[in-house]
Amino acid sequence: MSTEPSTTGTDEPGGRGDATASEAPDDATAGGTPEGSADDAGTAETAETPETASEDASKTPAEVSEAQAELAAQRLERERIEKRKAEKKTPVTSGTRLSGTAADLLAAVRAVESGRKPTATVFDEPEPTPRRPAQEPARRPQPVAPPAGAAAPSGETVEAVRAVLAEGGAPEALVPQVAEALGEGAGARLREDPWQLLRVPGVRPEQADGFARALLGAECGPDDERRGRAVTVWLLEQAAVAGHTALEAPALIAALGQRSVPDPDEAVQSTVAEGEALVFQDALDDAPSTPRSAPAPAPADAGSGSGSGSGSGSEGDGEDDEAEEERPVRVLIGLERYALAEESLADGLARVMNSLPKEDPTDWAPAAASAPRSAAELIRAVAGHGLVLHTGGEAARAEPAALITAARTLGLRAYAATHSADGRRRFAAQLSSADAEPAEGADTVEGAESVVTTLAGLLSGAEGPGRDAEGALALDLLVVLDAPQVDVETAALLAESLPDGSRLVLSGDPGVLWSAGPGRVFADLLAARACPQVASRTPDPGPIGELVSGIGIGELNQVDAPGKEVVIVPVRDAGEAVHRTAQLVVDSVPRAFGIPSEQVQVITPGHGGAAGTRALNAALKERLNPGPGRFGGFDPGDRVAHSPAPGRTTPGRVVKADAEGLHLECAGSAVVVPKERVEQTVRHGWALTAHQAVGHRWPAAVVVLPGDAAQALTRPWVYTAFGRAERHLSVVHGVEQALPRAVAEIPPKPRTTRLPALLKAQVPSAD
Repeated sequence: MSTEPSTTGTDEPGGRGDATASEAPDDATAGGTPEGSADDAGTAETAETPETASEDASKTPAEVSEAQAELAAQRLERERIEKRKAEKKTPVTSGTRLSGTAADLLAAVRAVESGRKPTATVFDEPEPTPRRPAQEPARRPQPVAPPAGAAAPSGETVEAVRAVLAEGGAPEALVPQVAEALGEGAGARLREDPWQLLRVPGVRPEQADGFARALLGAECGPDDERRGRAVTVWLLEQAAVAGHTALEAPALIAALGQRSVPDPDEAVQSTVAEGEALVFQDALDDAPSTPRSAPAPAPADAGSGSGSGSGSGSEGDGEDDEAEEERPVRVLIGLERYALAEESLADGLARVMNSLPKEDPTDWAPAAASAPRSAAELIRAVAGHGLVLHTGGEAARAEPAALITAARTLGLRAYAATHSADGRRRFAAQLSSADAEPAEGADTVEGAESVVTTLAGLLSGAEGPGRDAEGALALDLLVVLDAPQVDVETAALLAESLPDGSRLVLSGDPGVLWSAGPGRVFADLLAARACPQVASRTPDPGPIGELVSGIGIGELNQVDAPGKEVVIVPVRDAGEAVHRTAQLVVDSVPRAFGIPSEQVQVITPGHGGAAGTRALNAALKERLNPGPGRFGGFDPGDRVAHSPAPGRTTPGRVVKADAEGLHLECAGSAVVVPKERVEQTVRHGWALTAHQAVGHRWPAAVVVLPGDAAQALTRPWVYTAFGRAERHLSVVHGVEQALPRAVAEIPPKPRTTRLPALLKAQVPSAD
C-alpha cells in the first residue's frame, strides 16, 4: 500500500480511510494516494460498512432510505457468508499444533522468501464451497423493511463496553463504535481479548497495544497470540481499504514483522486456523489450471495415491504427480468476505456467459443495421453474447443509449444503471435525445428515467424493474455505466441477481480512478479477455475533451481554447491557491461564463493540508454562506457531500436541522441524516476529492493542485479530476513539473485480486 499523503487528515468523517490506509502492506510505496482509497480516505465512503448501520432499524419506515436498503441487503449477504463459514469443518482449536492447510502455509511462504517456487500441492484440496442458490437474492429486504437483526446494541452491552474502555484508558467516544463492531457481549469479548479494539475503524495497533497493557498488565506482550491474529486481520482490512482483495503471503509476513509481531508465520497460521482469514494458491504458469490446483490425473498403474500433496500417495504415482508438484503458484491470504465475493462474482459471470440461449428468437440484425455506426458494433456483440465490455468516455454513452433503445424496440426488458444520481439524470437525457430516440412508451425524460436507475437503487429494490418470482432481477438486458466504480462485493451481488439467459453490458471509461471499495472488477475483466470488448471511437468534444483524451494516453498537451474553456492559474503556495480558488468560484467563472457559483465544483487531491477540502470549504463557506455552523458545523444553505454508504457520495444542500437530524436535499430527494450520523457521513461540499467527484459532472470545475499534493498525483487522478468539467476547466497550478510527470509516468497503483485466476478456471479466453 502506498503511504498516505500529507494532505489527508484524520479528524473528518471516514476515519477508517484517513487514519489507516497508509498502513496496509504493498510493494508500491511511492508516497502517493492509493487509488480507490486514500483519495477517498476521509470521506464517509470508506467509513461505513454494512455492519455499521445497525441504528437504522430504529427508524420509521418513512426515514428508511435507498442507502439503508442497500446496507440491509448487504447485511443479509454477510449473514449468508457467516452461515457458509459455520458449515465448514470444525476449525483447529486455538493454541494446539496446527496441521493441514494452516501448517503448510509456513513452508510455502519460506519457499517464496528463499527464492524457491512454492509447489501447487502445498495445500490439500479443500471441500468445495457450496454454491449459492440462484434464487437467494429474493430474500434481500425491500427498502422499507430493515432486518430484525439490525437492532442497536443493548444498553447493558453499551455500559459494559464503557466500563472496559474506561479501565483501559480508551476514549469514551469509542463506546458506540466498539459496541456496534463487536455486538452483544462486546464488553466481555473486549476484556478477554483487548486487541479486538482493532475491529473499530480508525484504531491503530499502537493504540490497541496501550489499551491491552492497561487491561492485562504484566501478561501483555508482543508475542501474545491474540495480538498476532488481530494485527493480521487489521493489515488485511487496511489492504482492502487500499483496494486489495488479498495479499501475497510474503508481503503480509513482512508487514507483520514491521508491526513487531515476533513470529509472523505463526500469527498467519493461527489466523487461518481460527477462520479469520483464508489462504489461496493461484497458478503462475500459462497452462490451464484452477486457482486451487487439482491433482494431475494418475496413470492407470499409478495406484490409489491422491497426488494432492498431502504426502499420502504411493511411490508409484509417477512423473505426472512430480510435475504437478513443481508447478509454481502464488500464495495469497485474504479476508473471507472478499474471497467469497470474488468467487461468487466469477461463478455469476460464468453463468451469465454460458446461459444465453443458443437459439435466440430475437432478430438483432435490423436493429444493428439501423443504428448509428458507432453503436452497431456494440449491438452486434450483445446479440451473440451474454457478457460484453464497452469502453469510452462521456460522449461514448450514446452507444449504450442506442443499444437500450434498440432492445426495448425489440420488446426486451432493457435497463441501465449508473454510479450516481447525476449520472442517471445525464444518461436519461441521452436516451431522450434525438441521437437515441426512445422506444414507444418512453418518449420523455421522465419515461427514460424509469429505464435508468442507480446501481445501488437497482440492487436494493428502490429503483428499476424489481424481482421475479425466483428472486432475480426482472430484466433481459442490463447496461451498467461507470463500471470502473463497481467494487467486488457490489459486482458479486449484481451477478447473482441476474436471471439465466439475460445479457450484461459493463460500460465505462478505463482511464478514471478505480472503485473506492476493494477490487478492480472492470480492469480485471478487460485483462482477462474472456468476453467481447467494444472500444468506442466516439471522442469527447471540445478543448476539454481533447485535453482529457491526451491525458488518457499519458500526454499533457496544450490545447487551443478560443473560448477559454481551459485556463491555467499558476500559484506560488497553498495560501494563494485557496485565495485564487475562492476568487474563481465566487466571481471570475460566474462573470465570464454565466455559470452560477453553485454549478462550479472544486476538486483537490486530499482533505487535509493548507489547500485540502477542509481549508477550501472553510474559505468558500465564508464567502458563499457564512454562518456559525449551528448544527455540527453546518447551516441551512451549506453545500454538502453526503456519503450514505461506502464508495458513494451524493452532492446536496442543507435545508434545515431539527431534533430528527440534518435535513438535506440531494439529487432532488429529501434526506434526513440522524445527528449521530452527521459527523461520519456529511462533509461540506464546495470542494471534493476526485473519488468523491467521480460519476458526476458539473458545468465548470476548478481543480486545485497545491505544492504539497504533488506526491498524490497519478494519471488516473488527473484524468478523473479534469474530466469532471463540461464547459469550463480552471486549473489552480502549484505543482510545477509534477503534473506532466504524473500524467506521463505514474499509472494506477496495482491492486492484488484473484478474479483473473478465478475467471481463467471457468471461462476460456475470447482471443
